[in-house]
Amino acid sequence: MAGMSYSPTLSGDWERLRVISAGICALILTVGIARFAYTPLLPIMRDEAGMSALAGGWLATVNYGGYILGAIIASSIPALWVKYRLYRVGLVLALVTTAAMGWTRDPILWGVLRFLSGLSSTTGLLLASGIVLNWLARNGRKPELGLHFAGVGLGVMLSGLAVEAMAGRWAWDGQWEALGVLGLLFFLPAWIWMPAPPRDGGKGSGGGDGGPPDRTWVGLFFATYFCAGFGYVISATFIVAILARLPELTGLGNWIWVVLGLAAVPSSFLWDRVAAALGPLWALVLAYGIQIVSILLSALFQGVLPNLVGAVLFGGTFVGIVGLALTVVGRRFPANPAKAMARLTIGYGVAQIAAPALAGSIAAVTGSYRGALFLAAGMMVLGTVILLAMIGRERRGPTTAGK
Repeated sequence: MAGMSYSPTLSGDWERLRVISAGICALILTVGIARFAYTPLLPIMRDEAGMSALAGGWLATVNYGGYILGAIIASSIPALWVKYRLYRVGLVLALVTTAAMGWTRDPILWGVLRFLSGLSSTTGLLLASGIVLNWLARNGRKPELGLHFAGVGLGVMLSGLAVEAMAGRWAWDGQWEALGVLGLLFFLPAWIWMPAPPRDGGKGSGGGDGGPPDRTWVGLFFATYFCAGFGYVISATFIVAILARLPELTGLGNWIWVVLGLAAVPSSFLWDRVAAALGPLWALVLAYGIQIVSILLSALFQGVLPNLVGAVLFGGTFVGIVGLALTVVGRRFPANPAKAMARLTIGYGVAQIAAPALAGSIAAVTGSYRGALFLAAGMMVLGTVILLAMIGRERRGPTTAGK
């Protein structure tokens, strides 16, 4: 198949649609529901289940810890077919840990469940992404993940809508159980439609960007993605909190979450188009720049309109940045994209653990979120500078290993 051009057929297009749909469903289940439904459910659990603010923050940190462990596991396993087995385990884990949150009031058990749900979130973000990208490469398709990552925005939007629809009707524990049932609708296509990769490693028939990059390129890209993780987690935590506390938006926290998800749904696909026109690194520079603007709008202005615009711009960039970054590194390592993606994600996850603690300390000292948001914007600026350095380096010569 190497060197052959691909001619689309009806059956081939249907197979591509099934594979991408499986990945989208995996993201909706493992990220949108199992991981992110906790955000709109947190205030409900505080009111109805007696969860303290300390326990709520601790559970969020534990969830990030599970996410990092999942990334480490994914990065340490070279065989793609083994990752496929883990992908299926992760789907089951996401389903069970979601429903089981409503079966206990023990904070320790909640912690175990949130840790395992964080572990399962790498199923959609890393394992499914790598399997889908490898399938696209092996079948002569463009190795793009824009449609796949639309599942993140869809999942965020769906979790917000589901919790809003159940608010005032079902108790907190019934909502978790209902989300588990809802997750089953996405579990089945994610399980059935995702094809198993071949045991020979599943090397693609092309689609890689040259050979594997050198260590300097990898180090720089790791650093810029760390900055993105830092900016993302502070923004996601404080932009929504700022909006929810504005008098005009009191009680509309779940709808803010829905707006973020709605903005994120088309973003990864649109950023794929931008990358095709400008190049992936320049697309990342543009996405970082827009996210910096979104952060500064919330840091500098108190009104509803600039903060809503900031939230929409943030929703339209954070998934796009993840999709672009993982696609870039996956295409650089086409033989085993999931492993490369997982290694990159470790830094992103570490930033998500370190940043909230630092930002929270700044907020406690200053009495406002502005300092934390300025810190997030500063880290995104640093990430942009690193991207520009990478672009300049690539213009000067090859960056593949051994050249």
